[in-house]
Amino acid sequence: MPFKTIGLIGKPAHEGANKSLNAILQFLKRKGCRILVETKVSGMLQGNGFETAELENIGLQADLAIVVGGDGNMLGAARILAKHDVAVVGVNRGNLGFLTDIHPDDIDRQLTCLFNGEFVREQRFILQVDVFREGIQQSSNSAINEVVLHHGKVAHMMEFEVYIDDNFVFSQRSDGLIVATPTGSTAYSLSGGGPILTPNLDALTLVPMFPHTLSSRPIVVDANSVVRMKVSNDNTDNLQVSCDSHIALTVFPGDEIHIKKNQDRLSLIHPKDYNYFNVLRTKLGWGSKLY
Repeated sequence: MPFKTIGLIGKPAHEGANKSLNAILQFLKRKGCRILVETKVSGMLQGNGFETAELENIGLQADLAIVVGGDGNMLGAARILAKHDVAVVGVNRGNLGFLTDIHPDDIDRQLTCLFNGEFVREQRFILQVDVFREGIQQSSNSAINEVVLHHGKVAHMMEFEVYIDDNFVFSQRSDGLIVATPTGSTAYSLSGGGPILTPNLDALTLVPMFPHTLSSRPIVVDANSVVRMKVSNDNTDNLQVSCDSHIALTVFPGDEIHIKKNQDRLSLIHPKDYNYFNVLRTKLGWGSKLY
């Protein structure tokens, strides 16, 4: 059996997630696994036969983490689990579910396949973002989907410059900039008009947010580049850098934001019949085959 210690992570106070968590718990008990349940959802589970643990400890001890919820839950857990190279699989109890493959009505069958070794393992790179003020690092964090420079105010223009590997690319007046991984190319970046990048691409997409000039367009660059954004001193308000829409870092006029690959990787486990283009067709409502 490829997995012996299993972390169970969920969406708190959600009826559907509660049902799925209990179904998974019973499955894991039948398999004789050591079960580590995230502390904040342990009260939702019935019976015993499991240990409670914080997310960081699950990362340190588990062979596999099962995340029950939507893509947001998966992202929140994955940022921590990626530090420990834990295999992660998702059960979809959200809306779109680009990162959560297992259907809640098919848990037993699909988990049986995974535990029989019938799965596809995929490595996704993540981003590291650092904010510098007068050359001194002020804050840092990581992102799986995207890093976004934006205003705290709605529809408020800012000025900044963008450099790739110290090469000046453009200056811009806009509402901000989205720097997205292939994983994040179907999230906020897609809503902003960015391209879809297949997960195997080693690339980043830079998507301007409501630019002041119509000639400003998304650009795809090598993911091994260092993206540097220099915020103009002419901005009158403080800005923010968001990571996966969860974590916000404060940015002052004159600050620099550096974005590069993080050394950690997200290790996703997919059912054996997983196909990325099937996911796109299903989630985005694309047309089926004509003949």
